[in-house]
Amino acid sequence: MPFIKPDDTWALWAILVGWAAVSIYLEQTYKWASKVSGAIIALLGALILANLKIIPTESPVYDTVWGYVVPLAVPLLLYKADLRRIWRESGRTFLAFNISAIGTILGAILAVLILKGFVSEPHKVAAIMTGSYIGGGVNFVAMSEAFKADKNTVNALIVADNLNMALYFMILMLIPANAFFKKYFKHPYEDMFVSETAATDEKNKAAEYWGRKEISLLDIAKAMGSAFVIVAVSIKFCSFINSTGLGELGKSILGQKYFIITTLTVILATLFPKFFGEIRGAQELGTFLIYIFFVVIGAPADIKMIILNSPILFVFCALMVIVNLIVTFGIGRLFKLNLEELCVASNANVGGPTTAAAMAIAKGWNELVLPAMLVGVWGYVIGNYLGLLNGNLILRLFGQ
Repeated sequence: MPFIKPDDTWALWAILVGWAAVSIYLEQTYKWASKVSGAIIALLGALILANLKIIPTESPVYDTVWGYVVPLAVPLLLYKADLRRIWRESGRTFLAFNISAIGTILGAILAVLILKGFVSEPHKVAAIMTGSYIGGGVNFVAMSEAFKADKNTVNALIVADNLNMALYFMILMLIPANAFFKKYFKHPYEDMFVSETAATDEKNKAAEYWGRKEISLLDIAKAMGSAFVIVAVSIKFCSFINSTGLGELGKSILGQKYFIITTLTVILATLFPKFFGEIRGAQELGTFLIYIFFVVIGAPADIKMIILNSPILFVFCALMVIVNLIVTFGIGRLFKLNLEELCVASNANVGGPTTAAAMAIAKGWNELVLPAMLVGVWGYVIGNYLGLLNGNLILRLFGQ
């Protein structure tokens, strides 16, 4: 038996929330931690505690996080998803992002085709990584829950995913200065590269992005109150759909809570952009809830399974990213898109709005910071839809 029992609710919540807070602190305080990422720190901390028998590998507390905390994070991260604003202000970067998303989908299909004999339930891995490499962490979480993926596979996939992202971001940072790419693509933003870039590169990107902002009690009330209402309405709607005589296909879409939560939130954010778009702190609250999730998925981790599974899953993720890169820059050249727009779009696909904006800031492409954020949010919007679509398509094409 572990030192902390599965029914020791307060002690487990203290560890989950406390370690999530420590992970964020480390990420924003130390350079080594920012390179590792707070998500990995959160997961590894719980993994170590579980394998040392300090915390249990299963608990009703963990089920609560899966059932309540994660669904609440989704709307909080989508409150700025005004589709009109995304279309209006992201410009050519929006086109580049959607081209890159096609690359992600094709990459997942190719990875399954090559590795289906080596990966357990490849359609689930493909769905999770399609959602993640078009949206971000929230879509990774949603697809993991929607497809009921094995927790050891999810843990190994997070390790593989983060290692893959770290290597890919380094490549993306080098591409704008590469003579080959500069020969075949226009690069106006790189030409305006300012002398302060070197100093900016030394900053902690996580601390810079998540800097202190003005927030009120009313902002917190609006954010949490509306998130609870959206999730409650969505869950009730899904329960109603699943109790009707609707076919399996209809239930697999309209009965899927993350599909409905995403759709309802985007509709509201588009119809009432002033209310939802001006809620301060919603993204911070949603991200903190996701960090709690990362702690939870580290708890049931079997270290041996992670060691055995991560290498092949790293290859799976790498294949997706390689295809994403080829499609993004190949089709992007046909549309005469700028080198910087394509780099930001591919970054926003693989890493989400935070890393894309950080890249634009670090490279001195100030005009691309807002488009990077907007297309990253667009990825949140479509990530769940395309993850569900691709996962089910692959299941039909290749089976289990």
